[in-house]
Amino acid sequence: MKIIKLGFISILAFAVVITLFSLLIPSHIRISKATDINAVREVIMVQVKDSANWKNWYPGADTVKVESAISAVTDSSVVINTKGRSESGFILYNPGIPGITTVQWYMDVHLRWYPWEKFSSLLLEKRYGPLMEQGLDKLKKYVTAK
Repeated sequence: MKIIKLGFISILAFAVVITLFSLLIPSHIRISKATDINAVREVIMVQVKDSANWKNWYPGADTVKVESAISAVTDSSVVINTKGRSESGFILYNPGIPGITTVQWYMDVHLRWYPWEKFSSLLLEKRYGPLMEQGLDKLKKYVTAK
């Protein structure tokens, strides 16, 4: 009986330590990638603000139905509500060089306090970062080829 009691207390103490450690991980994560494109803002905005054009450059949009809803569009940004507790978007900057536009693609993820969510967030950049870079490269090639 003492061994079972010791095992239960050990598991409980370990769970508390893991939970407390996970509270040190932020609950809001932003993954962001950017690139410079040799095109004016308006040409890029045509591709970014209309999800029908995403099949030309957005990774996977040519084979899957895009389930994101564009919630806000300005002259220099597009905000996309995705499923779950995340938001994605594009911001277009003028870097001060004529004919060049900087496109930033970001993803905001809001996490609950659950330890498994917090620890899994440590891998989000490894999972989504390369896809975002691939999409920006495809956008760059598509826009400059026109």
